[in-house]
Amino acid sequence: MTISEHPETLSKWWKEATIYQIYPASFKDSNDDGWGDLKGITSKLEYLKKLGVDAIWVCPFYDSPQQDMGYDIANYEKVWPTYGTNEECFELINKTHELGMKFITDLVINHCSSDHEWFKESRSSKSNPKRDWFFWRPPKGYESDGKPIPPNNWKSFFGGSAWSFDEHTNEFYLRLFASRQPDLNWENVDCRKAIYESAVGYWLDHGVDGFRIDTAGLYSKRPNLPDSPIFDVDSDLQHANWGSHNGPRIHEFHRELRKFIDDRVKDGREIMTVGEVAHGNDNPLYSCASRQEMNEVFSFRHVDIGTSPFFRYNTVPFTLKDWKQAIADNFLFINGTDAWATIYIENHDQPRSITRFGDDSPKYRTLSGKLLALLECSLTGTLYVYQGQEIGQVNFKDWPIEKYEDVDVRNNFEIVKNKYGENSKEMRLFYEGIALMSRDHSRTPIPWSPEVPNAGFCGTAAKPWFSLNESYKEGINVAEELENADSVLNFWRKALETRKKHKNVMIYGYDFEFIDLDSEKLFSFTKQYEDKVLFAAFNFSGEHVEFKRPDKNASLSLILGNYNEADTSSTILKPWEGRLYYVN
Repeated sequence: MTISEHPETLSKWWKEATIYQIYPASFKDSNDDGWGDLKGITSKLEYLKKLGVDAIWVCPFYDSPQQDMGYDIANYEKVWPTYGTNEECFELINKTHELGMKFITDLVINHCSSDHEWFKESRSSKSNPKRDWFFWRPPKGYESDGKPIPPNNWKSFFGGSAWSFDEHTNEFYLRLFASRQPDLNWENVDCRKAIYESAVGYWLDHGVDGFRIDTAGLYSKRPNLPDSPIFDVDSDLQHANWGSHNGPRIHEFHRELRKFIDDRVKDGREIMTVGEVAHGNDNPLYSCASRQEMNEVFSFRHVDIGTSPFFRYNTVPFTLKDWKQAIADNFLFINGTDAWATIYIENHDQPRSITRFGDDSPKYRTLSGKLLALLECSLTGTLYVYQGQEIGQVNFKDWPIEKYEDVDVRNNFEIVKNKYGENSKEMRLFYEGIALMSRDHSRTPIPWSPEVPNAGFCGTAAKPWFSLNESYKEGINVAEELENADSVLNFWRKALETRKKHKNVMIYGYDFEFIDLDSEKLFSFTKQYEDKVLFAAFNFSGEHVEFKRPDKNASLSLILGNYNEADTSSTILKPWEGRLYYVN
């Protein structure tokens, strides 16, 4: 094999890194005000280093009114005071570097907060020079009671219309997400230049090593923002993707952003970018190295599986085969190209993976958590681990609606209640949906210890900003997992170490092929790197399952498995057992 045959195997730090995502509000509180903060992150860097982490990605820590947990930014160049100061952020970046790790920050540039000075100027008058930095439109008309009608039928990703009415100038502004989260108009060149300078340049100048680019497929909208075709016949409002996602200039904008980054950095740092593009077929274009857009992308197909395309909380059946194919979609497109892939099953927008794809019962939580870790470590691409995933955290159970914090859940609860009633079948299905799929499951504070009442996240006298998952009392906390040699946490350490040791075939392996794709219990495959062939067999069930060898005449050498005592010469997998082999 030569690099020319598989250019995706060209070595880069960001391909080989295990990147740990931190949700700052819920990571570690250093001053007992109930909120995680930057000093709290700094205090736990040694823990992450020992885990095997190579880089941290910190979700938005910028100044914000927090309508959407910091993804509504009022000032790109200032830390939200609850999280700390700019100087404390610079200290965090420096300490990360001293430990040999990289620092990646969240880049939220499809929208900002209505509290941002740019938007305040824009809304001040129709003639303001920044008016065109956002999408302002007059009402389409007025209802009989005088209520203004939104300019088009786009639905917000958080429910309801994608437009907010501003009485000061009697026009609507577009906001695909929360009501005070106006979309920036990337068609305006002055707006783009300001975004690059303030949101990107400032942090490059202060030493960051990369950006996770939020909603990276949304910057180019369909010209003139027309009504969407009717995809959901049961709704007057239509999903906004048709008019807002992967628009005609999106690749042009990403090339321009990449050029700005490359021109700004003069000290030899190789800046990585990973874009949240969600859905579509543009992944090879976005991450193709020769096109110079982004290094890699997050696709959603494998984490959105089992949910309705029209409403996240309407769950629908799916098969293991469906999920296997969706996971493979994340990396199959890079084979033999200069593109690159990402591997993840948890983040701040997803529930806990053990509840979702494993078995979160006391009997199988640990085993299925290890199985998912082994699966992720065996796949080709950059590996992302979300905070709490390493301890095998599970969804919280039986919470009333009042305990949920997410603006998405709260908005949709009101919509369902007003449309169908609190005791309706639709409301019952909504409750079932949020119990499985709510983003809040991943946003509860990290339990660092079994200590009551706040599990070491903050002091015992403080009140955490969000309720803790009660599972910390059942051993799912960092302290007890560290002490237990058989824990999910200690298996993650071992799996990450194994991934680095066998990085050629585990990180860069190519020519992936499913074995027994139709099986609804077994996830098995081969891939290779030069003369090495990796064979993986994972049992996604609570039963004993037999796997097929990739070659009946070949011998197998175990690399790693998730059972301490297992007859690895046997082709029978125990419940939730997984093994990685070399094929000899």
